[in-house]
Amino acid sequence: MSRFWTDKIASLDPYVPGEQPQDKKYIKLNTNESPYSPSPKALDAMAIEVSERLRLYPDPNCMTLKNALAKNYQLDINQVFVGNGSDEVLALAFMGYFADGKPLAFADITYSFYKVYAGLYGIEPKLIPLSETFDIVPADYDNLDVSGVVVTNPNAPTGKALPLSDIEYILKANPDVVVLVDEAYVDFGAQSATTLINQYPNLLVVQTLSKSRALAGIRVGYALGHPDLIEGLERLKNSFNSYPIDRIALAGATAAVEDQSYLEDICAKTIATREQSVKDLEALGFEIVPSSTNFVFATHPNKDAEEIYLSLKEQGILVRYFGKKPRIGNHLRITIGTDAEMAALTAALEKLLK
Repeated sequence: MSRFWTDKIASLDPYVPGEQPQDKKYIKLNTNESPYSPSPKALDAMAIEVSERLRLYPDPNCMTLKNALAKNYQLDINQVFVGNGSDEVLALAFMGYFADGKPLAFADITYSFYKVYAGLYGIEPKLIPLSETFDIVPADYDNLDVSGVVVTNPNAPTGKALPLSDIEYILKANPDVVVLVDEAYVDFGAQSATTLINQYPNLLVVQTLSKSRALAGIRVGYALGHPDLIEGLERLKNSFNSYPIDRIALAGATAAVEDQSYLEDICAKTIATREQSVKDLEALGFEIVPSSTNFVFATHPNKDAEEIYLSLKEQGILVRYFGKKPRIGNHLRITIGTDAEMAALTAALEKLLK
């Protein structure tokens, strides 16, 4: 701790991302990256931008990308906000819509960055417990005296998805605060709440290009919602960093959003591999939470999760272990890789469990 730190810095409990060891080559099944290349059209578009044009600032309003997103979701351009990864979009939303002194409601087991944002902005978390089967229970979000509600759908790290009717229930139960639906994994088998945007002015949907569009390396995320909510995010962005998306990322993101057929193709491959992987893991005795994402949440009744994680790491395979946290201390989150990568995982587990 430095004597130059403010009390705010000293009090923070920062987010810890999935490990990225550099000591050898690993099969990376720990950070929910896509095992497939980005769209060839996105790669071509980014290559074009690697030119003398990099001396110029990018478009601060990201109009080409906003237009592509608006067209894709059948929304107006003033219903679209773009940021440097969905994490930046979430951070701005927390700052703008939830830091008013009241608690913020979200699940007790969900994306752990929410607690970090809450600590950064002085927001008290109101943790809503998942059910024994790791379900979000919509009725638990009734009659809350809160600054807002955050729902991750599908949830992480569990992988479980809510039907659109449950999202709508939560929206109706909280009409006077923003309900933020984080849809980082929605393309892998869940219903998107984007179809509800024109019905509910308090709905803000956040998505990312990092997962289903295989562009984690360029850090682009976006929010969709009522124009008033989007204007609020724009005001915050332009008071903090008016150029969050560089020229290369802007070109690649726009091309990726326009290449819907490629998105559908790699999502279909990931889903097929996920279903086969669930069968393979269950055959080894694992219990798997039903997943609508590009990962599975697994536990073995006869083997300690930390021991499995360490053994796999020794064999060059990374999975995500969250430590001895309540309720999930014996679970592993396993990203869906290629068929060959998942076969290597299965072989390593067979060796470990025999």
